[in-house]
Amino acid sequence: MAEPAADSRMELSSLLHDLHLLSSEKPLPPPPLPSITALLARLKEKLIGASSDSDTSSLIGHVERLFQTADPDWLFSLTSVNEEGRQEELQSAYRSLISALIGCADLPLCEDDCGSLAPAAYQSIPSRAVPVCSVLRALLGALGNWEGSGLLLSVAPPVCVFAVTHFQDQVWTNPPSRAAAQSLQEALLRAGGWRDSTHLLVGDGRQREGGEEGGILRGVLDVLQPQLTKDSWQRCVAVKLVFSWTLLQLAPPSLSPHLPRLLPPPLLFNDHYRPENCMLGVRCLHHIILNTPAADLRQFNRADVIYQALFKHLYTTEKTVIQLVLSCLLDLLLVLEKPPSSLDPSSSRRKPCRHDDMLRLVLIHMEAENNVALRRVYASVLPLLVDRMGVAVCRHLRRVERVVLGYLEVRDPPEETNRLKVLEVLQRVTRAAWPRMQRRRLHLLLRSLLQLMVDVSSDSQLHDSVREKLMSEATLCIKLLHDCSPGNAQTVLQQVDSSCCSPEVLGCLVTVTTR
Repeated sequence: MAEPAADSRMELSSLLHDLHLLSSEKPLPPPPLPSITALLARLKEKLIGASSDSDTSSLIGHVERLFQTADPDWLFSLTSVNEEGRQEELQSAYRSLISALIGCADLPLCEDDCGSLAPAAYQSIPSRAVPVCSVLRALLGALGNWEGSGLLLSVAPPVCVFAVTHFQDQVWTNPPSRAAAQSLQEALLRAGGWRDSTHLLVGDGRQREGGEEGGILRGVLDVLQPQLTKDSWQRCVAVKLVFSWTLLQLAPPSLSPHLPRLLPPPLLFNDHYRPENCMLGVRCLHHIILNTPAADLRQFNRADVIYQALFKHLYTTEKTVIQLVLSCLLDLLLVLEKPPSSLDPSSSRRKPCRHDDMLRLVLIHMEAENNVALRRVYASVLPLLVDRMGVAVCRHLRRVERVVLGYLEVRDPPEETNRLKVLEVLQRVTRAAWPRMQRRRLHLLLRSLLQLMVDVSSDSQLHDSVREKLMSEATLCIKLLHDCSPGNAQTVLQQVDSSCCSPEVLGCLVTVTTR
């Protein structure tokens, strides 16, 4: 074992005396230093057995001085020849000490899996987290000057989890603790020469036997896994946030190899009754869908499991949940099946599918929904869903018609989002299914469009740009319907009483009927 320099050793001996880890009646010469693994074990015991916050704080300060002053050759090596078993022993000793340090700022746990703690329960956490961040930075600074990388990769996962826990804007943090945790994360990146958080987790992306080259993702998941079970994940509010942060750093092709470990937690979050947990689960699932090859998602029926987990949320009344779920389902459906619009019209495969199930349920909810915010959510997704259906939308024409007629009758100030979206839907349906736009539909739809134009032209509360957009879109709808059946449409348009219409409406109708 390399010996520390004389001055450094004297200072280190004095520090060990302060910690009562080294006994000698003579100040000179300094007594032999203890084994580093034995010293780390004693420090861990003292931290765990500290009887008060002041004792803990004093111990943490001494440990920080130890990492700042001790020779790295003594801190991080056991023998001149680093035997594999001894190195594992050293890594285990450092992980145990780091666990004890992090435990000094552990978040309190809920007593059950359904409760939540009051903010007062976290009041002391920020002041405890700051010194822990400081001592871990000192350790990383010493490790950064050490040539071996195995020890850094071993201790980096718990340090990363701790930093991520405390740099987020949450009830257990404050500005100083968040700044300290962010500084700790930056120190971790510097120590290992990682460019950013993604590089920290997955390294250069090349796999080797036993793990990933230079990345700590497996280690981070190992740290989180015991708290991510069905019965325990709700007891510590931070674990779901650290997991989601970790997942959102991953992109192709790094995510796919870890899918068996990354998929179950979002499904747990998604199934929770609290909207905030459900939304977190949906966001995580959406990230997985967007960043995993379709073949990997279809393997072992993973995509079907995700679909069933998401589809049930279409029956909820939470606007934010519905919005996320609809967007996620639209991307997931492309993994599960080809859109009906992409199939050969003469193909026998053109039969009802999951796209039909989603469109049918959305239309049913739109018909019955009175909440304006939810109506906007449904209306925003309907054009894309109808476009995916193509000519297969014919299977849903009656429901589409009822939704369009109902939504055109109800104002939606100030942007008139609902009306504009259903006008877009009507245009797409008309283009895709024009042979099926029968006379009865033409009659009802044209009357509704004409009534809309009259109402909009006389509505003084509408912004000019919104009025112009509504008139333009309604005019285009009338033109498309007119092109489907010029004779029937002309009959309806000729019944318009010019004395009841503004010049603006009449001008729009002239552009439709003039060839």
